[in-house]
Amino acid sequence: MYESEATKFIREVLAKNPQIVEQQKKNRATWWDKPQDLETAKEHADADVPAPSYVYFPLPQKSEEDPDSAAQVAAPARPA
Repeated sequence: MYESEATKFIREVLAKNPQIVEQQKKNRATWWDKPQDLETAKEHADADVPAPSYVYFPLPQKSEEDPDSAAQVAAPARPA
């Protein structure tokens, strides 16, 4: 069976340093293995603001005089 150089290297390092596995588990518990509060998670999800579909320039705002003004977006001029 084929084993890549990276896989062989990782197996050798783990064989020489078995404490790495325990250290990985400890560090994972530090950052990721935490109890979750579903109510707070729902509040965060409800507070999300949807991103605009095109973020490179602001969308035109509707003016009160012309309600269709936001629909009239001019295309950029193309060089000849």
